[in-house]
Amino acid sequence: MFNGSMVALVTPMCSDGTLDWESLYRLVDFHINNKTDAIVAVGTTGESATLDVEEHIRVIREIVDQVDGRVPVIAGTGANCTSEAIDLTRAALKAGADACLLVTPYYNRPTQEGLYLHFRAIAEAVPIPQILYNVPTRTACDLLPETVARLADISNIIGIKEATGDMDRGHKILELCGEKIDLYSGDDSTAMECILMGGRGTISVTANVAPKMVHEMCSAALRYDRETAEAINIKLKSLYTALFLEANPIPVKWALYEMNHIAEGIRLPLTILSECYREPLRQALHQAQIL
Repeated sequence: MFNGSMVALVTPMCSDGTLDWESLYRLVDFHINNKTDAIVAVGTTGESATLDVEEHIRVIREIVDQVDGRVPVIAGTGANCTSEAIDLTRAALKAGADACLLVTPYYNRPTQEGLYLHFRAIAEAVPIPQILYNVPTRTACDLLPETVARLADISNIIGIKEATGDMDRGHKILELCGEKIDLYSGDDSTAMECILMGGRGTISVTANVAPKMVHEMCSAALRYDRETAEAINIKLKSLYTALFLEANPIPVKWALYEMNHIAEGIRLPLTILSECYREPLRQALHQAQIL
């Protein structure tokens, strides 16, 4: 059900930081028209950290309604408080999401046993497919392959977004878990190699601006057509760098503004892309033939 190019969708905002629903609806249709395989709502790229709970749940609901069953919707519902993550996951199920994406608890730095018990508690409390999300550069918390293997025995934990970009880590997860859990890349620059070694897709920032190309690259990699996948991936490489010149989602929101998809809005403490990075990002968009 969940494979290929899964966009980590931005949350459009007006210049004053209020949510821009009309732009959100247009973005959803833009992705469906350009073959995005699934939409991830309110993840890191969707500025989950600066939305309040009511906004968070409404964004999920609005995306589900706009998608209207055309592609799967995966809702970001992770938190560093287990009870809060359960509440958000229940709300996503009620809103009609097809699965949830649960980031490792950030800041409080739990042990591996704490991580296991946290994710087990959510899975037992809410009967929705759940994808683990490991991104230690943001969370100061690393979900190790051995813990992933323990969690893979829980029936509704169906995948992991591994954002370390470490191919050895991906190999280890596949070796320990076999077919009990799907591996998804959370690192755009290594996504192709992740899929070619057995991953099922990517949850991508770059897909926000190049949805059709990322879909085609993933499709080629999933059928183990390295030549085609590499030819597309080469065109995307400059974006893989430029979209991370500042903290995500700062560059990708500015790129979408430059493409006339959204306004410049972003919420503090994030700021609009620095002037010095705008031309390099603009050039990357031109190199990928997006502008």
